[in-house]
Amino acid sequence: MSNFLLEIGTEELPADFINSAISQWQHKIKQNLKDEFLHPSKINIYGTPRRLGMLIEGLEDQQPDRDEEIKGPPISTAFKDGKPTPAAEGFARKQGVSVTDFQVKATDKGEFIFINKKTVGKQTTAILQKLIPQWITGLEGRRFMRWADGDLRFPRPIRSLISLWNQDILPVELVNGSTTLKSDRFTSGHRILHPNRVTISSANNYIASLEKAFVLVDVKHRIQKIEGEIKVLADTVGGKAEIYPDLLAEVTNLVEYPTAVLGKFEPDFLKLPSEVIITVMVKHQRYFPIKDEKGDLMPYFITISNGDPQKSDIIATGNAKVIRARLADAQFFYQADCDEHLETYLPQLETVTFQEDLGSMHDKVNRIIAISQQIAEQLNLNELQRTEIDSTASLCKADLVTQMVYEFPELQGIMGEKYALVSGESATVAKGIFEHYLPRNAGDILPETLNGQVVGISDRLDTIVSIIGLGMMPSGSSDPFALRRAANGIINITWHGNLNLNLHQLLSQACEEFVIAHPQKESPLNIIKEFFIQRINTLLQDELKIDYDLVNAVLGDNDSEYIERALNNLLDVRDRALFLQEIRNNGILTQIYETINRSTKLGAKGSLNTQELELKNVINPDLFESISEREFYQALEKLIPITKQVKAESNYQLLTDALLEINPKVSNFFDGENSVLVMAENEQVKTNRLNLLGLLRNNSRILADFGAIVK
Repeated sequence: MSNFLLEIGTEELPADFINSAISQWQHKIKQNLKDEFLHPSKINIYGTPRRLGMLIEGLEDQQPDRDEEIKGPPISTAFKDGKPTPAAEGFARKQGVSVTDFQVKATDKGEFIFINKKTVGKQTTAILQKLIPQWITGLEGRRFMRWADGDLRFPRPIRSLISLWNQDILPVELVNGSTTLKSDRFTSGHRILHPNRVTISSANNYIASLEKAFVLVDVKHRIQKIEGEIKVLADTVGGKAEIYPDLLAEVTNLVEYPTAVLGKFEPDFLKLPSEVIITVMVKHQRYFPIKDEKGDLMPYFITISNGDPQKSDIIATGNAKVIRARLADAQFFYQADCDEHLETYLPQLETVTFQEDLGSMHDKVNRIIAISQQIAEQLNLNELQRTEIDSTASLCKADLVTQMVYEFPELQGIMGEKYALVSGESATVAKGIFEHYLPRNAGDILPETLNGQVVGISDRLDTIVSIIGLGMMPSGSSDPFALRRAANGIINITWHGNLNLNLHQLLSQACEEFVIAHPQKESPLNIIKEFFIQRINTLLQDELKIDYDLVNAVLGDNDSEYIERALNNLLDVRDRALFLQEIRNNGILTQIYETINRSTKLGAKGSLNTQELELKNVINPDLFESISEREFYQALEKLIPITKQVKAESNYQLLTDALLEINPKVSNFFDGENSVLVMAENEQVKTNRLNLLGLLRNNSRILADFGAIVK
């Protein structure tokens, strides 16, 4: 068994590319080697700002020899009049065999030519020489570049290439225009701490050799060093550092030999909202904030240096000057913004374009207000609630034109809440301004206040109707206006807040307003309805973990009745899906599945409307020929009043209990001693029996379409 080392030495790589490249290689290299019948004991992928590397351990020196059965052309193509055709001769020539070596075997698609071929395994080094250029040029990412006079593309210029098979150089070349980079055993050390080149004597010595040159090539080792040093420094000032995962990942890939450095700023800056200070530290300076035991910010920060640890004091002083200037700017913006009432910023929203064909942010706010009022009407809110929602909707975008948010866009909504309180607005209105942006991304918290929920739904609904109305429907992975996330937000907010909303009505009203404002456009209502059904389907399966067939059962398959019902009441479609999953898990669904599913599918052969629930309208007892029909009829007489009650109260347990009770009667109708043939020769009898089944289907449809459920 042997070890193989590959390192690509580069100029400073973008931090986000490093983790992406590691992930791509981890998947691709394992699969490529498996395809070549090679099975190493371990594949290690490394990355720093100046290199990507891999160490593959326990590689076979050669592929195993193998016997293969290779399929050729059909017998009808291979031979004509008993003689081999050019197709047969070409296949034999390609495989290095004679036509006499052919075997004929029958397959599902007819008789084909086969050969048994013994393949001698290739040397692993030869395979690697073929794969290495593919591994390098096959990496994907954003903002790739070309350099010199070649066409080679990579995030940054490649300056060195190590390729070692154990201790020997494995020759590999990268051609880039007039330049050819040949593999050797030399790489670079830390740019400051070890500027001389480093010689790697063998693949096994890679990590140790670079560590002596102050380069930690393993991402995990750098993370451990960073986290450990951060904790030690925070302890020295009696605090605890906030280690944000995204920030930790970024700074880890900005350094080769990390050193945590403690910095300090003036306590007077702590009068600023903590969100402002944290944004400056984390988003703009890549510092880790420190909090005391109460969770309050302390006038300290920790930065991760890639410089000389002996000069940490100088580094701390320089970073303190930078953050002091940034915080001073923020302090000026905050004081200037607070001098004005938040409402005075509203006219300036006319200068901010929402979308070229949709007007300004001021126009969008007016639409948000109108939709919020419609939601308030649906929820039957009191006068105070409506007034506060109007205020929230009116002010929800005002902070976009403040100096603070102009400089720090990440603070939109956060500063809106702060400035609303300073302006004398109620805490409910202020919190709603912040919360209407929630959730900001997958996994984010949801709004808790009614104001935040109503205005947040209104904002997203306006965006969806307006953008799709213009014809900019998301496609594939392209969703520049984040419409899928907006629709998910509306559904999740409604579910989280248990808001009894009629989304279909809101969409209809918004689409009508859109067409009035854009008379040249058609109503996007049907497209948006389908769009929301797709999102509901996805959320039920992915977030609520409902089985796919149960989701189909509550949403239907292009079933307009179920689509309307779902959009009319998002809470009901969620509750029915959860209930179905519950009765599947506890075994109740299995007990009623066979008869209800069979009734549903047979009932579909009749002509009974799925809305019909009146026995007397569609059943003639005089046509009964068996006691099982009459018992079925009598059971339906008891079931239908219960169904009507369930329809009004959404008590699906009550319906399930009733379906369990009717189950033996239906089973007897199908297969019992007094069973009947549903598809009778007498058309009236057949219709009567199909209507019995159709009525049972209609009762069960109050819960779900049992025909869509897979046992």
